[in-house]
Amino acid sequence: MIDWALVSNPSFLAIAAILLFGVPHGGLDGAIARRVGWPSGYFYWILFHAAYLILAAAVALLWWLYPLASLIFFLTISAFHFGSSDIRAIDAPTTPRAWLPLAAHGGLVAIAIPALQSAAVQPLFGVLIGADNARWLLAQIDYLLLPWAACVLLYALYSFYQPRWRLSVVNLVLLIGLAYALPPLVSFALYFCLWHSRTHMVRIWRSIAMEERARSARETIIYSALAYAAGALYLVVQSNSAAIDSELTPALLQLTFIGLAALTVPHMLLVDIIHGRREQQ
Repeated sequence: MIDWALVSNPSFLAIAAILLFGVPHGGLDGAIARRVGWPSGYFYWILFHAAYLILAAAVALLWWLYPLASLIFFLTISAFHFGSSDIRAIDAPTTPRAWLPLAAHGGLVAIAIPALQSAAVQPLFGVLIGADNARWLLAQIDYLLLPWAACVLLYALYSFYQPRWRLSVVNLVLLIGLAYALPPLVSFALYFCLWHSRTHMVRIWRSIAMEERARSARETIIYSALAYAAGALYLVVQSNSAAIDSELTPALLQLTFIGLAALTVPHMLLVDIIHGRREQQ
C-alpha cells in the first residue's frame, strides 16, 4: 500500500530526485576517462573502477572520522565543481578561467542555500556533522553571504560589458530566488537534477564519438543500477533510524550527501581537472 504521507513530503521527493535523476550523471565518467586517454582493455577497465571506488570509499571513511572537516571540504569542492560546470557552456575552453562567474555560480550551493535557509538547513547539517558543529558552520557561512552577494552584483554588472554572460546571470538570479523561497532540499534538487546534471550529461554525450555511445549508455545504466542497489541495501540496514522530517530519516540523508561527497571527489578529479585541462589545450 502506498504511503501517501511519504510520497507527498517535499523533502523526501527532493532526495528521491537527487538519487534517481542526479546521481546517474556520473555514469559517463568511464567514457570521459577513455576520451582523455585511459587505455582500453579489460585490465585497465578494472583498474579504473577499482581506483574510482577506492577513492570514493576513502572519502566516506574520512567523513566518518572527521565529519566537520569533510563537510567543509565537500562544500568547497562542490562550489568549484558546480561553478565550473555552470560556466563551461559559456566560457570558451581556450580563454582564461573566468573567476568572477565561477565564484558567483559556485556560491549558490555552498553559500546561498545554507545561508538563506539556515533554520531549515541546521537540522540537516546536524545529522551529518552533529548539532554543535552545524551551528558553528552555518555561522561561518553567514559571514560569507554578503561578500558573495557583492560578487553576484559585480557579475551582473560585468555581464553588461560581456553580453555572453547575461543569460547565465539571469539563470543564477532565478536559482537564488528558488533558494530563498523553497525548502533547501527542494531548491538543491531542482538545481542538481534539472540544471547541473542535465547540462553535464548533454555536454559530455555530445563529445562522445558515435561508436562509443552504445557502450557509454550501457555503462551509465549499469552504474546507476548498482548505485540504487547499494543505496537500498544501506537503507535496509539503517531501517530503524528515527525520522527527522516526517519520513526523512538520518540514514536517507546520510546516504544522499555522504554518498554525493564520496562520488564527487573522483568525478571532479576526472571532469574538472583531467578533462578540463585537455579542453584548455
